[in-house]
Amino acid sequence: MTEWDLRKLRILRTLSERGTVTATAEALTMTPSAVSQALSGLAKQLGVTLLEAQGRRVRLTDAAHLVLRHTEAVFAQLERADAELAGYAHGEAGEVRVAAFSTAVPALVVPAVVALRRSHPALEVRVRESEAAESYALLASGEVDLALSLAAHAPTAADPRFTRVPLLADPLDVALPPGHPLAGAGELRLADLAGDPWIFGGSGPWSEITRAACEAAGFVPEQAHSAAGWTAILAMVEAGMGVALIPRMAAARAAAVAVRPLPHDRPQRHVVAATRRGADSAPALARVLTALREAAAPDGNPGV
Repeated sequence: MTEWDLRKLRILRTLSERGTVTATAEALTMTPSAVSQALSGLAKQLGVTLLEAQGRRVRLTDAAHLVLRHTEAVFAQLERADAELAGYAHGEAGEVRVAAFSTAVPALVVPAVVALRRSHPALEVRVRESEAAESYALLASGEVDLALSLAAHAPTAADPRFTRVPLLADPLDVALPPGHPLAGAGELRLADLAGDPWIFGGSGPWSEITRAACEAAGFVPEQAHSAAGWTAILAMVEAGMGVALIPRMAAARAAAVAVRPLPHDRPQRHVVAATRRGADSAPALARVLTALREAAAPDGNPGV
């Protein structure tokens, strides 16, 4: 296949526009002899005659016009490529892959994606729900670009592979059955529920968070039922089978139960984003991080 020299094709196109070798040389800041040599070389590469003498001027041959028809399509495509590359360079376009835990997806990731679709429609965000251990394995292997997790389950700041970015402190509320005696109490403390049956996972992050919050309030919770998903936990609370701590980010799922804040105990969990070290400066990834911060801000997220 013929090798096409873009520089020489640009010279030919300019000659077609300017009409003379001298004008072409001036437009391209070249000497007339350099223009002539480039066009002679292009003709040899293509194996056709491109120019014919016409008095003191030159005339483009039919072969030259054929080449130029294709050249215009090539340069138009290159202009589009330049525009897209500029978008990538400024974070206007590209693809960012995000792994996030279940409650962060509807509360943080989806609002960020919706905002980015409005402001940067050429920037594509691909979302994958996963817990912390899987998220960081995916991040380390390059399968995702950003991972959202709880700070307690994120790599330490000393881990040289990742950069941690704080997003929010998510308050923990208590979910009570609608008919619970304290459902309408003026003020509620965790210690007031020390004698209640509790519902939380048998292991994992939420078990640790629930036990730690209750122990900080002075008691060990009696685990009456074990469940990991919010649908199951809230269904059991609604049925009067026990009480549960829930993150405020999950409060939208709790319409059928009484959700009460705990202003005195102030239990909370910290949500962080993590990137591979150094990658957070990539323009597209920086756009996504900014959108996540805005979704986590007090006016953008009910969990703050």
